[in-house]
Amino acid sequence: MASYEVFVTYKKGIFDPPGVTAERALSNLGYDEVASVKIGKYIRLVVEDREGGLDRVKEMCDKLLANPVIEDYRIVEVEEGTVAP
Repeated sequence: MASYEVFVTYKKGIFDPPGVTAERALSNLGYDEVASVKIGKYIRLVVEDREGGLDRVKEMCDKLLANPVIEDYRIVEVEEGTVAP
């Protein structure tokens, strides 16, 4: 089995409503040092070992897990039992 972590975020220049809401709320709570908040998705996939595993995960991201028009994604292959930073 192979494990992958996928981090999905809005592309630069795309409005991030959850991030703006969190940024405003943090400011209202007195955390004025926060200059910007970006919120995205974290996805952990465990897939059967097969040739082209990383390429298959990229296909999954392009077709379903991320919207390539407005989102970027980063894939990290991880060893079982670990979590990428």
